[in-house]
Amino acid sequence: MKRTALVATGMLGIAALALSGCSTPAADEGPVTITYTNFISNDGNEDNLQTIVDAFEKENPDITVEVTTLPYSDYGTALQTDLAAGTQSDVFDIEYSNYAAYQANGVLAPLTVENPDAYRQSLLEAYSTDGTSYALPSSFSDVVLYYNKDLFDAAGVDYPTNDWTWADEKAAAEKLTDQAAGQWGDHQPISFYEYYKALAQAGGQFLNDDKTAVAFNTPEGLKAAEWLVDKSGTVMPTIEQGQGTPDFDTNLFKDGKLAMLHTGIWVFGAVADVPFNWDIAVEPGDTKQASAVFSNAVGVSATSEHIAAATKWAEFLTSSDTMVQTRLDAGWELPPISDEAQLATYLDKGKPENRQAVFDSLDGIALPPVVAEGQTEMQDIMGEELVEAQAGRKTVQQALDSAEERINAVIGG
Repeated sequence: MKRTALVATGMLGIAALALSGCSTPAADEGPVTITYTNFISNDGNEDNLQTIVDAFEKENPDITVEVTTLPYSDYGTALQTDLAAGTQSDVFDIEYSNYAAYQANGVLAPLTVENPDAYRQSLLEAYSTDGTSYALPSSFSDVVLYYNKDLFDAAGVDYPTNDWTWADEKAAAEKLTDQAAGQWGDHQPISFYEYYKALAQAGGQFLNDDKTAVAFNTPEGLKAAEWLVDKSGTVMPTIEQGQGTPDFDTNLFKDGKLAMLHTGIWVFGAVADVPFNWDIAVEPGDTKQASAVFSNAVGVSATSEHIAAATKWAEFLTSSDTMVQTRLDAGWELPPISDEAQLATYLDKGKPENRQAVFDSLDGIALPPVVAEGQTEMQDIMGEELVEAQAGRKTVQQALDSAEERINAVIGG
């Protein structure tokens, strides 16, 4: 799943406003209407969002929510335009890659959350700055290790566990690879998104602390890059064999020719009916475990005339029982809540059996490195250089050297 930064331009600095996040509108304010612009419900979940809106308005009869839904492909441009003009909605969707820029530009109101314990703390903290929440996580998905149990059984290899390391994964992948039969032991994309995660697993970091330059050209960074690149042609197909083309890895897994697959939980539906037994586990790590998490959130505009009402809607949308059940019933990404009991129905929905791994992965997460300017270029450069190493046109160290020079030139390091 590719995430790109949608950084607003021309935004004016707006003084942060103090607020009480879940108080009701002032008595003399009367009924209010707040606006909410989103992309999360587009293309199939509009009715599910309306169910949440209806429940909120029933519980809060003095607040009406007007919803605008845009396609994801159009949303970023529309939001940038509204922010530059000061016409943004009271509440609007953001992604993690947007958060730092929006918060720094004063677009987001600080939020006093009525029940912060309702949220997974790692997700809540992702949208906090200096201990203050400036957005609330609305959903998440993460990356796990899929594995073909039948192939493991046939090879006499033990199934992955939550405490597996890279060494365990490599040893299993080598035993499960039979190139003559077209069977591969492992697949992990050679990309920016896999690299920053592997880097975290190796104990390194992508950017320096003030995010003015890269910090990956280190022994840890080299180890992470080699972990990805060295799979190609040994336990994973090469570029010439199709690796890197759209859906190649998923189709290889579905065909029963791939033992292990690193990908997101959004693939559950695509592999639900395969004619073999499969399951998932937390991705292995090197010095530590770190899982890639992709999340959406909602922010409240700092210039909203109804901040209290808008914040009340934001919290209902992201933590209410209605939201939880609606998302779980619809399979509409996952709610960002901490209460395992509320998530019991998700755990009992059948394949994969070990759905608990989805939540165990959140015990150690690797968030995407984010810069205020040059996000897309940074991601593209890293991917390009890793592929150069994978193709054998550069050594891994040469690829990192080039990536360091090129990315620093883009982000100002």
